[in-house]
Amino acid sequence: MLHDVVVDELERHLSGTASRAFHDHLDECPGCRAEVAAMAEFSKLMQELRVAPEAAPQPPPGFYNRVACRVIDDQRREAWGLFSPGAAFFRRIAFASLLLLAGLGSFLVTRESSYLGPAPQNISAPADASVIMQHDLSDDHAPSADRDRMFVTLATFRE
Repeated sequence: MLHDVVVDELERHLSGTASRAFHDHLDECPGCRAEVAAMAEFSKLMQELRVAPEAAPQPPPGFYNRVACRVIDDQRREAWGLFSPGAAFFRRIAFASLLLLAGLGSFLVTRESSYLGPAPQNISAPADASVIMQHDLSDDHAPSADRDRMFVTLATFRE
């Protein structure tokens, strides 16, 4: 077991700036001297393993982005796995909705004639020329009123 003076000054010894009290203690204590020698040897071995930054292997471009995306996707799957079944499920839902819409649309088109019913008997439809002639051009009115009136007249006209 190392004494307090050695423990307090060990970092400075490894960097080469230990105090005189540290060296005096090592001269007197063979146990601390052996421990410090072993630590110094280990420190030298670790320095030999150190690689220069330019010699260190570099990951390929986009590596960090791919890892971050994968981490985010994994977190989403874990948290929302039951609530987000995936793209295939939503494609099936969209396809089923389109089929339902097409089926309802065709049903409504085939049933349209039964909803219209017969034309009311008390409304007499004027002839096409008389409808156009009823429009008074001498009134001051907006041009859009002509279009609206003509649209209503054509939409309600029956023979």
